[in-house]
Amino acid sequence: MKFKIFRYSRVKSTNQTAIRIIKNSNSNFGIVISDLQTNGKGQYGRKWISIKGNVFLSFFYKLEKITLPLNILTKKNCFLVKKVIAKYYKKKIIFKSPNDLLINKKKICGILQEKIEKYDNKFLVVGIGINLIKKPKILNYATTSLYEITKQKINKKLFENQLKITFEKFLSKYYKTN
Repeated sequence: MKFKIFRYSRVKSTNQTAIRIIKNSNSNFGIVISDLQTNGKGQYGRKWISIKGNVFLSFFYKLEKITLPLNILTKKNCFLVKKVIAKYYKKKIIFKSPNDLLINKKKICGILQEKIEKYDNKFLVVGIGINLIKKPKILNYATTSLYEITKQKINKKLFENQLKITFEKFLSKYYKTN
């Protein structure tokens, strides 16, 4: 399984863009990548603060041919992101339910999943925001960035590609072919 790449310099939200692509095309698998989001979505209707240079992307895929239940898929999606971050940070990365990743009790990543339907087809949109180079300042909420904790500049396109490959390999194992 290969994700088709939809790359943008600026979108309101990568999840919103993925939903629009699903509704207006025949794409069953894709990844929406943007340099900037102007209205990123967080959990429970919150806003995701998007700083240029950080990672903003959304995977989308048709659920009918995936042989895992949604609750397991939700956890697996978080662990796939954790696996890529762990290539750069070897110490403990905590999964905070329902969909955050923390390092040293500070948020480095948020994942927002949305299930949508087009006709009788169900799709999962997995929005991922990772503080790659800079952390947002959020009142009463500790955040960090990969750059802050590793002191390494990380190639954003390489990081995005590592996420894409990790998701493709994982989902290929659970993709049912007729």
